[in-house]
Formats: sequence, C-alpha cells, structure tokens
Amino acid sequence: MEMDSSSTSLILTLLSDDLLFKILSLLAADDHFDRKSFRSTCKTFYRLDSLHRTHLRLLRPEFLSSLLSKLPNIVSLDLSACPRIDDASMISSAAATLTWIKHLSLSRCTGLRSQGLEMLAKKCLHLESLDVSYCLGFGDLEAAAVSCAAGLRDLRLDKCLNISDVGLAKVAVGCPKLHRLSLKWCFHITDIGIQLVSNKCAQLNHLDISYLKVTSESLRWIGRMERVEVLQMVGCGLVDDLGLDYIGKGCPSLQVLDISMCDKFSLSALNSVIKGHNSLLQLHASYCFSELPMTFDNQFKDLKKLKVLRIDGARVSDSTFKIIGKSCRFLAEIGLGKCRGVTDTGIMQLVCGCVNLKVLNLTCCNRITDLAILAIGESCKDLLCLKLECCDLLGERSFDYLGSHCFLLQEIDLTDCSGLNDKGLKYLSACSELLSLKLGLCTNISDKGLSYVASNCVKLRELDLYRCVEIGDNCLAALSCGCQKLQKLILSYCDRVTDRGMECLSFLKELSDLELRCLPNITGSGLRKLAAGCRGLTELDLKNCDNIDDSGFWALAYYSRNLQQINLSGCAISDVGLCMVMGNLTRLQDAKLVNIVNVTVNGFELALRASCVRLKKVKLLASFKRQLTPEIIQILETRGCKIRWD
Repeated sequence: MEMDSSSTSLILTLLSDDLLFKILSLLAADDHFDRKSFRSTCKTFYRLDSLHRTHLRLLRPEFLSSLLSKLPNIVSLDLSACPRIDDASMISSAAATLTWIKHLSLSRCTGLRSQGLEMLAKKCLHLESLDVSYCLGFGDLEAAAVSCAAGLRDLRLDKCLNISDVGLAKVAVGCPKLHRLSLKWCFHITDIGIQLVSNKCAQLNHLDISYLKVTSESLRWIGRMERVEVLQMVGCGLVDDLGLDYIGKGCPSLQVLDISMCDKFSLSALNSVIKGHNSLLQLHASYCFSELPMTFDNQFKDLKKLKVLRIDGARVSDSTFKIIGKSCRFLAEIGLGKCRGVTDTGIMQLVCGCVNLKVLNLTCCNRITDLAILAIGESCKDLLCLKLECCDLLGERSFDYLGSHCFLLQEIDLTDCSGLNDKGLKYLSACSELLSLKLGLCTNISDKGLSYVASNCVKLRELDLYRCVEIGDNCLAALSCGCQKLQKLILSYCDRVTDRGMECLSFLKELSDLELRCLPNITGSGLRKLAAGCRGLTELDLKNCDNIDDSGFWALAYYSRNLQQINLSGCAISDVGLCMVMGNLTRLQDAKLVNIVNVTVNGFELALRASCVRLKKVKLLASFKRQLTPEIIQILETRGCKIRWD
C-alpha cells in the first residue's frame, strides 16, 4: 500500500529526534550521497540533517552566509573548491557568520590576501586549524594576518612560495599554541626561521620541513624541541649526518621520522637515531640508501614497537627480513617498492613473524613467485592493501590463494602483471571488500573476467583498466549494474569501448573521475549520454578522442557543472564548443588544451577570457605564447593562473 506525504510525516512523529539522529550518524559514516537522499526525503529529515552537520564543503562562495545561518552547528568549513573567492567576497559574505568555525581550509584560494585573512583570523574566534597550502600569492603580509589567530593549533603552509623567515617569525610569535606546522616546499624558509619556531612554539608535536633548503643547523634546533612526535623532512638534500645525529640525541618524544629522499645520510647516522629512539612507531627511509648491509640488519632488533617501515629502493637480503620478522612483531605496514634482493624466502621469513601486516608494497619486486603470495595469504589474514605492480611471475595459484584467504583486502594493485587472466579475476572477486582495483596493462583479461568483479565486488570505488585492450562495452554494462559506488574509472586506450559503453556508464551516479584517452569509437552521442547521467563528474580526460563533435561538448557544458579538471587535448572541438565549455563550467580550475587543431587563436582568446576568473592551471601549446595577446596572458597570471607551455 502506498502512503502519501501526510502519512509519512505522521509515522515520523512517532520516532524521537535521538533515534533519527542515530540513523543519520550511521548514514554519515558511509558517504554524502546517502546523506543527500536522507535530507531530501522530507522537511523533518532536512531539519535534522541541518542540526547534525558539522562540516561544510562549499563550491559557490556567494552562498556562504545563507548556508551557515541554516546550519548552526558547522565547525569545519572547506572553501578549497571556490576558485573565485577573494578578500572582497569573503569580507562581505562572511563578516558575521564564522564565529564558531574551528577548522578552515583555504587551500588553493589564490585570490585571498592579507586583508581577507586578517578578517578571518579575527572573526573565527575559535579557529584551531587553518590550511592555506598552495596559495601561491601567500607571503609575509598574509602570514602576519594569520598570526592574529592566537588559538591556532594546526597550520598548513605547503607551497606558499612567497613566505620567508620574516613571515614565519610572525606566525611563531603570534600562534604559540601550535601543535602542527607544515612548511613543505616553502623554499624561502631558512635555518633562521626554523630556529624561531623552535624557540617560540614549545607545544609543537608535528613538524614538516620537507623539501626546504635548510641545513643540519635546523635539526640542531629541532632536536631541542621536547614535544615533537612527528618529524617529516623528505628531500632535504642539504642535511647531512651531523643533523641526523642531533635528532638521535634530542627529540625525546619522537615517534615518527620521515627522511625519505635525503641522500646525504649514512647508515651510521641512522643507527644513532635508532639507538636514541628505540620506541619509534614509524620509520620512513625510502630512496635514502642504495644498500642495507648485514651489519645494519641488527639495528631492527631495537625497533620492537615499530608499526610502519618504508625502505623502498634499497638493496635487501633474506637476513634483513628474517630479523624484521623476528623483532618487529607489531609491524602493520612495510614498503619494499623497487627493492632489489626481495625473494620468496625473504617474504616467507617476513610474514612468518609479522602476522599483523595490513599494508604490503612489493611494487617491482619481480623475483617473487606464487610461493611468496601463498605465504602472505596464509599468514596475513588482516591484509588490507597489497601492491604487486610488475610482479609478472605470479600465476593463477597466487590469485586463488588471495581470494580464498585475504577476505579483508580493500586495495590491490596488479598493474602490468602478465600472469593475470579471467580465471585469476574470478578468484580475486571473492575479495568482496575491495575498494580499489588496479589492472592497467593486464592484456590477458577481458569482459568475462571483469563480470566476476562487477558481480561480487559491489563496494568498488576505483578501477584502473589502462590499456586493457580486450575490455569493451559488456564490461561497462556489468559495472553499471554491480558497482554502483564506483567513483574513479580509467579506460584509456581500451579502444573497444563505444557509445554503448558510455550509455552504460551514465548509470553510475557517483562517478566523479573518468579517464577516456584515445577512444576512437566514442562520438558526440556517447558523450551526451555520459554527461546527462554522470552529473557529479569533477575530472574528465578526453585526450585524443577525436571523433567527438561539438554536440557532445555542448552537452558537457550544459550538464557537467561540477567539472573542475578537463583534458581536451587532441579533440575535434571548435571555437564555439570550446567557448561554451570554458564559459559554462563555472567550477573549472584546470584545463589542458594542447593540439586542438579546429580552434583558432581567436577562439582560445575568447575561451580564456570567459574562464580567467576561476582558472588556476591551463596547458597550451608553446606557439600560443607569441600568438595570444599579452593582455590575456597578463590577466591569467595576475589572477594566479599557472600557464604551462607545452
């Protein structure tokens, strides 16, 4: 019997708000699509969702004030997808609505400057976390404005290229309660700035100085910081053994150390760190050492509490794994990508002791065979992520054992595993918890094998079928029925896919990231059907899909209003089509527009003018640098758009 809306409302009055809140909290743990359906059901559910929501990610800054007035419990605000936000719009729309915000993301908001940031710092009285990473115009004046937020505990300044020691000094003095500070790629920060942070931010426990041009002198000051638990210094190429020795003798609270890609360290310096911090929980030393000698293997005996170890790129031996397996019993993740010397015997010795492994990276360890996988399946029952890219000696036995033993697997990378076939996929499909499956360059799989995956792996979010040349429309039909949660799909160079496949994909309502490079059998008709169905697309790659005419791009401009990144290089789009796409897609931030032969210089000029307010990145042919007017290039660069000339 069908019930009208009044009957539904009457039933809802029998349920208390507490019970409905409980239902909503369970939905919130899943994904935002379920929450959207919940609040769209009726006014009661909409009211409850408004009261329950604590996080808001905004796409249109002009709606900020009205939304915050309707959502009284918002404490986390994400404006990173608002390319047009600037000082004026922020001041006018948010002057009285940000009092209770605790967590604010302004990542990539290149239009904000010191005036707008100062207003935010003063209005957000309870602000604890601020992310201004990738704000390329952020400099010392902006840092001074941020320093007005005295209660800040978490500040991310990644790739704020104009900040110097002067700006960092303002932050260190104004925000003494900082617990976390990230300065990754801030190239103008020197040892002086790190010294100021060390002296003023006594409560700091997480510090990221990756890719800075600092020396061992910075580590001398960091070594004096008693509360630092996490130190990340990836790619600090000027730091040598003396700096690592400072860390070994200092930082009494250190639990996580990342020295990946620091190529001036010796093993003896790392030994001193291990001796001084045998309670380390995580050690990341990828691409630091070309070889781990047997004399170093014994150092792992001291790391009995270690949970994460990454030594990608090193030469290892079976004895290394034997000692790790015996000593590091709590190990949950190990990274061995591109390690030389990894054998079946070594892996068997490792997993025999490390039975709690959840993440295992064996990328390019191409000497392992089915024997290693059998040992992994037998010992690591809780495995969640397994990376086996380029392990081409694996056969059906491996996939059979994974499917019958590793039921909790959520992510598996089998890129370029030539031994994988349809029968292997049938075995793997028993891993019903899979969220991510990467099968690129697996040329022996077909629609038949993917049909098993589509039937059993209904939770799948990401699927990579790059250059799987036997994949066609039947595979996409199966995916559209079985994998309704799919969000990212790569089909590049799968040239059997046609417009019928695009029609099948149109039923995947949650699809947001789609790569369709070099698919000659897709036309404007297929793109129209795709765009009309998948309106949540945010990233679309159509490079060299040269049979799509303007009718498809017009549909894209009309339906795909959420697109933020697009690649139209090598497409047959015209002046009118490009202007419609660039003008109508109001959230577009990144566009690749190389080798578009049907578009004139005047067409490019008009399209760029239509989108210059929001574009952050654009890729163009180098020849256009001379052909476009200096005015449009200046406008783009002034607004913070990075032009890549190909």
